[in-house]
Amino acid sequence: MARHFTRVITTPAAGRSPREWNRPFVSLLTDWGARDPSPAICHGVVLGIAPEALVVDISHEVEKYNIRHGALLLWCALPFLPIGSHIAVVDPGVGTPRRAVAVEVARGDYLVGPDNGLLLPGAARLGGITRAHQIENPAYRLPVVSSTFHGRDLFSPAAAHLAAGVPLENIGPPIDPATLTVLDWPTATVRFGELEMSVVYVDTFGNVKLSGLAGDLVEALGTLLRGEELIVEVDAPRAKPHSVHWVSTFGDVGRGELLLYEDSYGRLCVAANQGNAAQLLKLTDDTRLVVTRPKLPAIDARTEKTYKVPQAAE
Repeated sequence: MARHFTRVITTPAAGRSPREWNRPFVSLLTDWGARDPSPAICHGVVLGIAPEALVVDISHEVEKYNIRHGALLLWCALPFLPIGSHIAVVDPGVGTPRRAVAVEVARGDYLVGPDNGLLLPGAARLGGITRAHQIENPAYRLPVVSSTFHGRDLFSPAAAHLAAGVPLENIGPPIDPATLTVLDWPTATVRFGELEMSVVYVDTFGNVKLSGLAGDLVEALGTLLRGEELIVEVDAPRAKPHSVHWVSTFGDVGRGELLLYEDSYGRLCVAANQGNAAQLLKLTDDTRLVVTRPKLPAIDARTEKTYKVPQAAE
C-alpha cells in the first residue's frame, strides 16, 4: 500500500489541458450484485439530488460481506477515477451502532460508507485522510432511514450533496480519523532470501493477488532478471514447492505454465498462462506463500571431479 496518488492518473496531453472538470462525479462499489434493483436505486437517488452528476459503477460483484475484497477493488480503482465522491457499501453491520461516515482525502475526494475499515486502504492510496465526519444531519439524508438500506438512505444522499459542493462539515459532526475502524489488511514479511505473503484476492481468471508489492520482492531477493526461475512454497511449513518464472506478462511463459508478475496496480500476483493458478495451486484467501530462489545443489567433495582443459596441438 506504499504508493500514494495525489492527482488523477491521466494522459500527459489531458494533464496539460487548461479545461477543468466541473461536473459532479460519483462512483459506487457494493456487494449487492446485478440482479436486484439496489444499484439503480442509488443512481436515482444521486441524480435526484445532483442531476448533472456522472455516476460510475466500479463493481457490484464484491464477494458477499467480504470487506477486504471491497477495500482492494476500491484501492485499485480510485487513482483512475475523477476527483469526486466515492460510495462503497460492503456492510454486514448495517443497522447496528457502526457509524456511517464521510472522509475527505488529500487528493480532494470524499469517500462515503460504513466505518468498518472498507474505506481506509483507498483513502491511504489517495494521500491519506484529512478530515472525517459522521453522516447525521437530517437535511442531507432521505426523510425515512431504513435499518437495512443505508446505501440508499444515507450514503448516496451524502455523496451526491458532497459532489455538488456541500461542505463536509454540513453532513454531520467531525470525528477523529484515528478512531476509524482499521481493516485487517495482510502485509508481506521480508526476510533475507525469502518473501512471505498471503493471498488477498482471486480474480475471475484465477489470477492470485498477493499481499506483497514488487519492491518487497526486490528487497528480499535482490535484483531479479526477467525470466528468472523462482520457487513458490505453498502453505509452509507443509511446503509444496512450485517453479514459477518472474516475467512481465502471461505470454512470456508457455501455455499452462506458472508465472509471478507485477500486476497493473503494482501488486505481486501468481498466474498460469491461459489457466487458473488458484485451482492449480489450491489457493484461497489467506493461504500463505513463500517465494525464494532455487537452492543450489550441494557439492560432495568425495565425488567431485577435476577436468583438465585440453591443450592445443603444437
